Amino acid sequence: MKPGQIAAQLYTVRDHLKTPADIAVSLKKVRAIGYTAVQLSGLGTIDDNELASILKEEGLTCCATHESGEALFSKPQTVIERLRKLDCRITTYPWPGTNPPFDTLSNIKMFARQLNATGNVLHDAGITFCYHNHHMEFRRVGGKTVLEILFAETDPKFVQAELDTYWVQFGGGDPVDWCRRMKGRLAVLHMKDYAISAKNEAVFAEVGNGNLNWPAIVSAAKAAGCRWFVPEQDICPGDPFASLKTSYEFIRQHLCGE
Repeated sequence: MKPGQIAAQLYTVRDHLKTPADIAVSLKKVRAIGYTAVQLSGLGTIDDNELASILKEEGLTCCATHESGEALFSKPQTVIERLRKLDCRITTYPWPGTNPPFDTLSNIKMFARQLNATGNVLHDAGITFCYHNHHMEFRRVGGKTVLEILFAETDPKFVQAELDTYWVQFGGGDPVDWCRRMKGRLAVLHMKDYAISAKNEAVFAEVGNGNLNWPAIVSAAKAAGCRWFVPEQDICPGDPFASLKTSYEFIRQHLCGE
């Protein structure tokens, strides 16, 4: 990847994004690490125009956003308007929860139809719509994983992938294999390492501090046409800005080309 394709997922520092003042300070810190782009998620209330101004002042691009399922399914036009203010061209359905439950093929196909419909509206507005996986989509229904069904039942023009490496691994999948499966359909890769703690539990780790095969993952993602490589860490051992810095420095040193 190129350095300009690396973006920080702000969910990592969500506890430092409560107010507009917090957001301004945190974006300055993220830029100082070296990131030139961010993905918006986990922010407190802030006017979109003010946010766009802060991003511009810090020299940061908004590469993508996470939007609520309610907004995406019920009010996609408001999402379009927001992304235009932020000069952003990618958004993501981030979390399905259990509504609908992924328990029957019928429910999964119904959800896929909703994703397709929203993706169609966003596509017509020039916006790429992605689906972000967790581990729940690796449940098997009728002999296939939910994630396989969702992508089979949606149009690649309307629904692309924001693959999360940690959750693919946690669900029993292979991140390299899934990058290959999403060839031509992988807009965003969440780079999230997978480690085992002293308590023998799976934990989130900075990129390079876990067990995932990053050279192979990045190579497969590049071959799939991935646009953005986004370090994220749901839980950090200490200062989340330090974790973002560790991930950034590993990526620049070991995975980046100029």
